[in-house]
Amino acid sequence: MSYRLRNDPDLIRELLNDPGVWVVVGLSNHEERPAYGVSQWLKHELHKGIIPVHPRAETVLGDQGYATLADIPDQDVKVIDCFVNSANVGAVVDQAIDHKDRLQIDAIWMQQGVVDEAAADRARKAGLDVVMDTCPKIEWPRVKHEGSAR
Repeated sequence: MSYRLRNDPDLIRELLNDPGVWVVVGLSNHEERPAYGVSQWLKHELHKGIIPVHPRAETVLGDQGYATLADIPDQDVKVIDCFVNSANVGAVVDQAIDHKDRLQIDAIWMQQGVVDEAAADRARKAGLDVVMDTCPKIEWPRVKHEGSAR
């Protein structure tokens, strides 16, 4: 990793073990895309609520989709999981900051390969936790192993 942020393993464990809802930005019905597979895993293996966000606002994995974070009805959201490229993730983070209180958002998770230090800094300054450049499905075996080692 060439950037300065190092992900906090305690934060990753907390986010993965929390039963809260994950908004998956970039989730569509393209089953071959990583967003679909990871969301399916989050829903069926970790039993998380999923809210798809994609410009087409399609229903994915049985869950109602929305075109933007602004379109999501008021509710508690644990994580905004960003399956967008690094050039576009700043706009998603800014939307999350704008809707942080209304949606009770706790964290931004930028998927593997998604890095934007400035956006991460803005999120942290707004009181959001940040995980960057990793995937929950990749992190889970370590978290699960740590839990069984206690």
